[in-house]
Amino acid sequence: MIYRGSCHCGAVSFTVEAPRTLDVERCNCSICTKGGFLHLIVPAVNFTLVTGEEALVSYTFNTGVARHTFCRHCGIKPFYTPRSNPDGIDVNVNCLDTRPQAIRITEFDGRNWEQHAHTLAHKSRV
Repeated sequence: MIYRGSCHCGAVSFTVEAPRTLDVERCNCSICTKGGFLHLIVPAVNFTLVTGEEALVSYTFNTGVARHTFCRHCGIKPFYTPRSNPDGIDVNVNCLDTRPQAIRITEFDGRNWEQHAHTLAHKSRV
């Protein structure tokens, strides 16, 4: 299924191909908790930035592998390149304009990321 999504102001829009029922993670690390991010990790080929490349700004921390992308106008992070899957894209399900039929949420212990990151590695494979 093709889902459409966007930031709050609409400057950034995208499409993502994913199943009708989404398997996603809710992470308890500080950045995900504070930002309300609900993770849908997909292969990069399943993601298309439709509008707003010029509106995106990036933030990195710690190892610098994850590239957190925000809309410079409204501050929303609709997607990013995750450290666990640098070959994929991690979409914030809360930013999908097309609502999924169903969502299965798995709790992810991001506070102890090093011990659990391997459980996400398969998500960006085609």
